[in-house]
Amino acid sequence: MQQKTFYVYIMAKARNGTFYVGVTSDLVKRVWQHKNDVADGFTKKYGVKTLVYYEIFADAENAIRREKRLKKWTRASKMKAIEAMNPQWLDLYDTICK
Repeated sequence: MQQKTFYVYIMAKARNGTFYVGVTSDLVKRVWQHKNDVADGFTKKYGVKTLVYYEIFADAENAIRREKRLKKWTRASKMKAIEAMNPQWLDLYDTICK
């Protein structure tokens, strides 16, 4: 049986734009939904469509705990985490689709 994987991720409108922090068990599908405005909500309202950061977890409990912590971080702390993983602020969606 394949173990389920969970992801905490940050979407951005631009380098100094609006951020969205989320958690999911299907990162490819969820980012596609954000990019294509499938559901009404924050990312659709503010045009947040670029996956700039993500972390992988083996269980939902730890992923949710991490998401809650990230949401409380300052903007500067989120930017530092993004730049450590993705210094060019590239859209990571294509890399997760492979």
